[in-house]
Amino acid sequence: MRAPVDSAPTGLSAIWDYAKTIIYALLLAMVIRFAIAQPFRIPSGSMEPTLLVGDYIVVTKWSYGYSRFSLAPLSFGPRGRLFGSQPARGDVVVFRPAGNEDKDFVKRLIGLPGDRLQVRDSVLYINGEPVKREKLATVDFTDQHGVTSPVARYLETLPNGVSYVTFDKGLTDGDNTQVYEVPEGHYMMIGDNRDNSADSRYEMGGFGYVPYDNLVGKARFVFVSFDHTTSIFKPWTLITGFRGDRFVHGVE
Repeated sequence: MRAPVDSAPTGLSAIWDYAKTIIYALLLAMVIRFAIAQPFRIPSGSMEPTLLVGDYIVVTKWSYGYSRFSLAPLSFGPRGRLFGSQPARGDVVVFRPAGNEDKDFVKRLIGLPGDRLQVRDSVLYINGEPVKREKLATVDFTDQHGVTSPVARYLETLPNGVSYVTFDKGLTDGDNTQVYEVPEGHYMMIGDNRDNSADSRYEMGGFGYVPYDNLVGKARFVFVSFDHTTSIFKPWTLITGFRGDRFVHGVE
């Protein structure tokens, strides 16, 4: 005697089964996006050379705990953080600035609460001590508009040992600043492309100090990247404009 076999669903039953599959998949995607990790596209050159225009990065939501901004692009709920933990100096962070909380930014966290920071002749000072800065070879760099020009590079090493490369394109207002005193519960964010970054150094055109509640997550890696020649209206450029050397590339 053969065991009974369920017949395949038909009609409304089949439609409901398909609908449930789609709903479950969407719910899983939402849980991953809001609670675990979220992709972001880099639209500007303020974090070059660490992050390039056209990079797609993965940001982990659990890194600093959860706040009302963890649901980006949505933002609602009470202030404060659930399972909160403090960011480290040198982290590359996605956040929502106070006063512009409907837009995501990505910068490097340089100043912790209570720090005194200043830039003098392009050198960053933290609590009165210059940050170690080593000049590297000048490179020809192609920007988001396809313009290639020589750029000076420096290897900067923070007091906690975090190292990264910055761009220095010449003397600007951001190369000699006032002394910044980071208030409690806030952080100072600066772009690695020091002469092309609207950041915490500027009240006008930038965004000042960033509140702890406004942190979205920590940038972990670039999972795919496309250069300025790529266009969705020219599908072949998804191949010709693909940056293979940045595929699953860690963010330091």
